Amino acid sequence: MRTDRAVVGRRGEEEASRYLTRLGHRVLARNWRGGHLELDIITLTGSELHFVEVKSRVAPVMAEPQRNVGRDKQRRMVAAAQAFLHGEARKDLPADLEVFFDVMSVVFYGTGEEFDIEYYPKAFTPLYA
Repeated sequence: MRTDRAVVGRRGEEEASRYLTRLGHRVLARNWRGGHLELDIITLTGSELHFVEVKSRVAPVMAEPQRNVGRDKQRRMVAAAQAFLHGEARKDLPADLEVFFDVMSVVFYGTGEEFDIEYYPKAFTPLYA
C-alpha cells in the first residue's frame, strides 16, 4: 500500500465510516471543518452524538496510532465539536443529545487489503477547570 499520509488517512476514514455504519451509527459528516478546526467523522446513534478521531497507519507501526490523540488534540476536538454544535447542523439534531468523543485506529498491512480496526468509544471526557 502507498504510504502517502493523505491516501492512508482517507482510506482509514473510509474504513472507519463503514465500520461505524455496521455498528448502527448514521454518519452525519466526514472531514467537517469549522474555520481552522476539523473533525474526522461525526455520527449519530439514537440520542448519542459521536465525534470520532481516526488515526491510520501502515504496518509496522512504532506505537499504537490512538496514542497520538493527546491533550492538545483532545482540546482541538472539543473546540471543533463546540463549533459544530453552535452551527447550522444543530437544528437537525435531537434536543436531548449526549455527546461523546471516540478514537479509532486503522492499521493497514501489506498491499492495504488487510487491516485492523480498533474502536474506542467514549475515549475521553473533556475536563474543565
